Amino acid sequence: MDVDDVETIAVLGAGNMGHGIAEVAALAGFEVHMRDINEEFVQNGYDQIEWSLGKLAEKDQISETEADAALERVSAVVPVEDAVADADLIVEAVPEKMDIKKDVYADVEAHAPDHAVFASNTSSLSITELSEVTDRAERFCGMHFFNPPVRMQLVEVISGAHTDEETLSLVEDVAERMGKTPVRVRKDSPGFIVNRVLVPLMNEAAWLVHEGEATVEEVDSTTKYDLGLPMGSFELADQVGIDVGVHVLEYMHEVLGEAYEPCPLLTEKVENEDLGKKTGKGFYDYEDGGADVPSDAVSEDVKHALLAVMANEVAGLIGNDVADADAIDQAVKLGAGFPDGPAKMADSVGLDALLETLEERYEATDAERYAAVDYLRELVDAGEGFYGGGDDDDAVDFETIRIERDGKVGHIVLDRPHRMNTVSGEMLDELGVAIEDLDADDDVRAVLVTGEGDRAFSAGADVQSMAAGGGDPLHSVELSRKGQSTFGKFEAADVPVVAGIDGYCLGGGMEFATCADMRVASERSELGQPEHNLGLLPGWGGTQRLRHIVGEGRAKEIIFTADRYEAEEMADYGFLNEVVANDELDERAMELAKDLAAGPPVAQRYTKRAMLAGRDDTDAGLEIEAQAFGQLMNTDDLMEGVMAFMSNEEPEFEGK
Repeated sequence: MDVDDVETIAVLGAGNMGHGIAEVAALAGFEVHMRDINEEFVQNGYDQIEWSLGKLAEKDQISETEADAALERVSAVVPVEDAVADADLIVEAVPEKMDIKKDVYADVEAHAPDHAVFASNTSSLSITELSEVTDRAERFCGMHFFNPPVRMQLVEVISGAHTDEETLSLVEDVAERMGKTPVRVRKDSPGFIVNRVLVPLMNEAAWLVHEGEATVEEVDSTTKYDLGLPMGSFELADQVGIDVGVHVLEYMHEVLGEAYEPCPLLTEKVENEDLGKKTGKGFYDYEDGGADVPSDAVSEDVKHALLAVMANEVAGLIGNDVADADAIDQAVKLGAGFPDGPAKMADSVGLDALLETLEERYEATDAERYAAVDYLRELVDAGEGFYGGGDDDDAVDFETIRIERDGKVGHIVLDRPHRMNTVSGEMLDELGVAIEDLDADDDVRAVLVTGEGDRAFSAGADVQSMAAGGGDPLHSVELSRKGQSTFGKFEAADVPVVAGIDGYCLGGGMEFATCADMRVASERSELGQPEHNLGLLPGWGGTQRLRHIVGEGRAKEIIFTADRYEAEEMADYGFLNEVVANDELDERAMELAKDLAAGPPVAQRYTKRAMLAGRDDTDAGLEIEAQAFGQLMNTDDLMEGVMAFMSNEEPEFEGK
């Protein structure tokens, strides 16, 4: 069976995860039978799907017609036989209890078609153990969505001990049909990838506080404003539910041993029913303002302890062939919103330093959670990181962007969809290298810049990842200059640059788009400079470059109001050259870039130089224009253009 054979998906469970998975499946065009144990539960799940589809339509992410069609594909049922009788794929999303799940599979096995594939949405339980309840262990795998399924990109696809390759490939293809990014977990291991990294990290944070090494504020300040994670460790525990993390830890402790003993600080919270946001109180009091993480309580000791434990978990996953470094980093970025993957973060600090931290802590405490795994020691002994030694060649290995080529167009993709393609310091570095390389390549005649996914071209600067400098004014000045310089390279490039804008184009993202020569956007795009709402100003050239495109009055309006503008309005202001239907953006942006790539390279180069020079000094611009006009009169391109015009043919410019 392949993905084209999958027509009906049964989702067992209509709770938060169940109805979310059902909605995603219905949006992808599958017929969906959503089942729960009584009419009230399943109807509530159906109502949640209807509400969510309405919100997507209200925000123009889908049309009203698409929302209605998706809802029509969902049927809410209670009898298990009605849910699974004609199902091709059965996704179980019942409570995270092994006994409950086993009972469900025993019941489903009696009614499911022989060809049906079973997939569990468990976040940590053994796929192998669950599969052995059925008579189809080879057609059983994990399909772990992240909450909320409609928004989260990641799906972990987990192999049990008996799962065959055909099943894994099928489920990965289904996930892709749903618009998700599947990441293969090659071996059944507690916590799989994301929870195997996140939960021990949360546990270590708790131990640091429990043993008096740090405060909650210091830990969260470090994780949020130094490591650049989306939330502080305790803030995240409150958000997810402290009981959820403890439950996963207890299972890891049972299966993997003493290194995963839950910290008493966590278990006491669960015993007192202070579970976080859902109960109004956890490590923070949500009835009295909630989490207020200070940005100035960063601790180097906390940072190294957390990174060391995280690196040890990554090494354990790789060493036991659960996943490789690329898969781990991709999963954690997509599933947990890390700015960089944990393997890459560990490499940037140095595995030797992190191993030393583990050894020092193990010697001081005798705690098993600091016992370094063999694979980590092997890498350090070999002088390597998770991504090798780094001396194999001089090729640039981009992490935050992607470069593709289509004929004479160099296509730069901002590739941080888990952070809405926000611009980090690392991305600035990589963008600078990319445009220099493409501009120097004679085979590249135009550059297209787009953002990965359909949510954002770029939602602005990645403020958290840039907060490592704290409130140091000198650091901030240099950061501003770095952004101005990097974006300026696109503005000054000899080749035409096109920005293909789909989704949010805000703050630093809009400043970047301002440096393109032409901008085409989808109808759903939103643009703006919201810095004044933060008490800032556009610091990457926005105060200067925007006025040259829309005029000083409009530029002041956009910056001072800090409003978001629809694409059509920005086209009226002259910022956008063209607005197209959402599903036409990619094709039209590339078409425009190819049209420009077919133009006369020498004339384009001098035109850009003259216009740039003439912004603030018209005489300088006119002089460059005159000199360029004279030089172009003696080029092969001019002759080609004249001959093509006379023959009513398309010219083929060679830049000579």
